Amino acid sequence: MRIFIMTLLLSIYASATVIVLPDNFTADFVQKITNTKKKTIDYSGKVRFSNPSLLKWSYAKPTQKEVCTTREELTVVDHDLEQVSYYRIHKGFNFSKILKKAKLYSKNIYVAKYENKHYTIQVDTKKRLQSIAYYDDLDNKVQIVFKNVKYGKGSLSKKSMHCQVPNNYDEIRG
Repeated sequence: MRIFIMTLLLSIYASATVIVLPDNFTADFVQKITNTKKKTIDYSGKVRFSNPSLLKWSYAKPTQKEVCTTREELTVVDHDLEQVSYYRIHKGFNFSKILKKAKLYSKNIYVAKYENKHYTIQVDTKKRLQSIAYYDDLDNKVQIVFKNVKYGKGSLSKKSMHCQVPNNYDEIRG
């Protein structure tokens, strides 16, 4: 569920006017999830964004996973388990609405409340995304920090935005 929310969060905010977002970007990321008992897990990898509907997370540590999304479907490829899961997206939240509600809190921090959830968004001096923090549906604190961000024009190739699924992996449709 955490991956689902995080993916939706980034995949649909391109139309926002507060934070500068290019046609595409690539970045390294570190995602820290802290549960209610203060136990944490750190994920890291690379993220690719291309237009409001295509997003690909390539997790490298602590496990190898790929998470790809369009507005209609979420695909999770777990290389450690050798399985792929497909989910239809019926109801996601609209991050562009979150950003429209975002209010400047300090020089480079924005806060937003949307559907009873609070989001903290940090940007650099050019209003480019640096980090996002929020609480997921399980009350886990989620913080995603972006590094080595490269902004670009035009769309990334569709092939580079799709998860690669080996033929021998088990399939789960949700």
